[in-house]
Amino acid sequence: MHAMQYEITLPAAYDMGVIRHRVASKGHLLDAFAGLGFKAYLMRERGRDGSPVNQYAPFYLWNTAAGMNSFLWGAGFQGLADDFGRPAVRHWTVLAYEDQGTPGITARAAVRRRQRIPEAARLPGLADDLVAAARQLTEGEGAVSALTAVDPRTWEAVHFSLWEHEAPEELGDVFQVLHVSAPKREKLLHGRQW
Repeated sequence: MHAMQYEITLPAAYDMGVIRHRVASKGHLLDAFAGLGFKAYLMRERGRDGSPVNQYAPFYLWNTAAGMNSFLWGAGFQGLADDFGRPAVRHWTVLAYEDQGTPGITARAAVRRRQRIPEAARLPGLADDLVAAARQLTEGEGAVSALTAVDPRTWEAVHFSLWEHEAPEELGDVFQVLHVSAPKREKLLHGRQW
């Protein structure tokens, strides 16, 4: 599985109602997208939940590389690039995914925490710790799902979690969840990914 995110940072005075309207009118378009586990339509507002910026920053979990490529090279992403400019897209290889699996729960908040992997770190033991971190996140009250993924080019780990209420107090960037498209969420493999 692949995790992916891009960030579109907007001016401080930007009307974030434009982003809310965009998601309300277009978010459903990926509700049945092939190869997509889920897409969380995320937004941060300057001054809310400690955010220093206004930002639109969707987060994706792909079941297949073909689905991810179909999106990136398709009309949907081109439409975003036409409206905001083509953003840099971060992507990570998923180490672990956990999901409460409770139907009908609506995610309201998301937390993303990045972690640099030190050069001296012993990778096998660290991998076990990173897998355990995803499991621990879903043990929190109100947790919907969580994952841990790594970019081996930069040796950065990302911990991402969805919550049915306001985000718990922890280190990381807090996002509002405007919508979740989850066509293949039930097909996502749980636990360690190797």
